[in-house]
This record gives sequence, C-alpha cells and structure tokens, in this order.
Amino acid sequence: MLILAIETSCDETAAAVVSQEADGHFVVHSSVVSSQIDLHARFGGVVPEIAGRAHVERLTPAIAQALVEAGIEGPELDGVAATVGPGLIGSLLVGVSAAKGLALVWKKPFVGVNHLEAHLFAPMVDEPELAVAVAAANGDSRHERAFPLVVLLVSGGHTMLIEMVGPGRYRLLGETLDDAAGEAFDKVARFLGLGYPGGPVIDRLAAGAAGPPLRFPRAMLNDGYNFSFSGLKTSVVNYVRKQSDVSTADIAFGFQEAAVDVLVVKARRAAHEIGAVGMVLGGGVAANSRLRERWLDVCLSDGLAPYLPSSSMCTDNAAMIGAAGIWRLATDGPTSLDIGALPNLRLQFSS
Repeated sequence: MLILAIETSCDETAAAVVSQEADGHFVVHSSVVSSQIDLHARFGGVVPEIAGRAHVERLTPAIAQALVEAGIEGPELDGVAATVGPGLIGSLLVGVSAAKGLALVWKKPFVGVNHLEAHLFAPMVDEPELAVAVAAANGDSRHERAFPLVVLLVSGGHTMLIEMVGPGRYRLLGETLDDAAGEAFDKVARFLGLGYPGGPVIDRLAAGAAGPPLRFPRAMLNDGYNFSFSGLKTSVVNYVRKQSDVSTADIAFGFQEAAVDVLVVKARRAAHEIGAVGMVLGGGVAANSRLRERWLDVCLSDGLAPYLPSSSMCTDNAAMIGAAGIWRLATDGPTSLDIGALPNLRLQFSS
C-alpha cells in the first residue's frame, strides 16, 4: 500500500510518501518538512493566522517535492491521508482541503488521521519489529507477547500515558491536568530569555551545567498517572527571581531533571502495573536527550523493549501521518469526504 500523507496541524508544513510492505514494516520513500520556526520565533510561540497563511504558500511545493523525491505520480498512489485534528483550525483546513482535492482528482480514497495516533505510529516507522507486530492479526501466535505496551505521548500540546492494549486499541492511564510538558519547557525558556522553541535550547544548556543539582518539585510523582507541570514552571520562576546569581545552565538542568523524572517514573510504574512488554515514547519532547537516556536505562534494567522514534520522527512530520493513515485505511476503509477539520479531536479509548 502506497500513500501520500499531509501534515499541517500546527507550524510544520509536511508531505511524505509512505508504503507498507507485506510483512507490515513501513518504508518512507520521501519526507519533506518545511519548518515555520523562523516565522514565529520573534513572537515567542505559534501565531495561528501566520501559520495558516504559511501552509497555503508552502504546502503545494512540499507535496510536489515529496512526489518527485519518491519517483511517484498521483495515479500510482493507493490513497491520500491528512491530519484532520487535533490542531489549529486554520492550519488543519489547509491540509484537509488539499488532500481531499487530490484524492478526488486522482480518484483515490481519502484518509483522515488523528494527529495523536500518528505520534504513536512514529516509532513504528523506525522500528520494523513494532510495526510488524501491530500489523499482525489479533491472535497470531508469533506476536502474542507484543502487547500490552505503555506509551508516553509528550509534546507541546499533550502529555498522555497510554496503554496500547493491541493494534489500534488504547486505554488512557493518565494525562496532564494543566500544562503539557513541552509547554512547560517553552514557558520556562521564554522566562529565561532563551527564545522559541524552548525544548532544544534547555536540552543543550542542561548538558553544560556545572553547579550542584538544583532540586525542583516533582508534582504528583506518587499520585496516580496524571501529570502537572504548572507548579514546576512557577517554582523555577520564583527561584530565579530570588537567586539571580545561579547560571542559566544549572537552572535548565534542574528543571529538566524534574520534568523528566516525573515522566519516566510514572511510565515505569505503569509498565509494571499492566505487565507491559515494552515502552513506547512519542511526541516532540521525545527528542529530549535526557528523557531518551533515562527511557533506555529503565527499559534495559527492567527487561522491557524500548521503542523510541528517531529525532526526525519526534517532531511533527508527514511520514507518521502516512503510517497511521495506512493502518486506518486497511482497518476502517476510506474516510468520508464530509469530514472537516476537528481541532479538538481526541484519541478513541477502549473502556
């Protein structure tokens, strides 16, 4: 199955051509991402109107480049997928409209993709073993121990701990009650004058910390599987206002350690509780070097399979949309062209 995928949920204009082989693993024939960071950096965050207009200008060239790099023409495709939500309404509409138009012109099925589910598929693009397990039919003895999996989806807009019960079946274990982890990274970075996006800058600065570790609070560390990062952000702000002589690198390190500690401890506890055989990491914050290091350490010490997306698969991209789109097209069939952009779309969880 060969699919053109489009991603325009926020501030990345992306297109990719993805296929799935007979054994279930995914092949990325091309992946084009046009970043809008340069447009939004001076505002300290994404400006929806600017993002939508940039998608209009950049999407057609991105699609053309993806098709050329893949050596594919529209009629050769088996479908066209696009993110329908969640995300910025203006941005989503650009991608959904383009995908529907191409599907009609080429007489191909359209597939609407949930952006959150696509992040769960991102590690499968890099991990053939995981992709094969998910693609296998339920009850296949070769993959009876491939599930359950604990999935930590952590980004600027979402922090969710999920049990992947089986292929395409999810159970929500916990989520943030206030700020998402990536949002906290951006807010702390903005307060420290580090610019936007904050995550990569804090990650880089933390690596150069030299002073004694600063201890910031680990909110709700031993209280269920929900998260709270608003208090951590406030604690950092208050500390900086009182202690102006502490280096920015030491502050970045202390903040990062607190955030990562909560994420990893809760995911590890959940893995033991549900009897998980592996831990999956997804979302933009999954690119954080300290989180990846701790994730691998826990999996190694606990005998769990570690599934981490590559850095390019952590941030928004169309390859993960393609992987999720292929899965949904095969299991649910085409999406009705009546569907619109769904900015508040959530994952569908099993009871």
